[in-house]
Amino acid sequence: MAHEGSCLCGAVRFTVAADLPPVTACHCTRCRKFSGHVEASADVPKAALAVTGAEHLGWYASSEKVRRGFCRICGSSLFFDPPHRDWIGVSMGAFDTPTGTRLAQHIFVADKGDYYDITDGLPCNDQ
Repeated sequence: MAHEGSCLCGAVRFTVAADLPPVTACHCTRCRKFSGHVEASADVPKAALAVTGAEHLGWYASSEKVRRGFCRICGSSLFFDPPHRDWIGVSMGAFDTPTGTRLAQHIFVADKGDYYDITDGLPCNDQ
């Protein structure tokens, strides 16, 4: 099943030509600062991702291991890309259509913001 999505302004659009795996919510400081809260994403094979409007896609190297993709026009956070891996994280909030997947776990909960609690009963990992 193909899943489509876009940034807020629609300048960057994408299609994931694969089923989406269970979603991970990352509470680390970098993900919170990049997304504005918790970053929920699905890791998909890079070969399954097609992007249109790539000229509007910006990349920020947030560490030596990861770069983050965003729309240069509206600022929407879209991708979490470890360049030396064969997968890419796609932000769940950017999908336009029903995804058919669910949140499965929380990571880096030791770094979570102090303004919310995690109460869904899903597995929580400090790192």
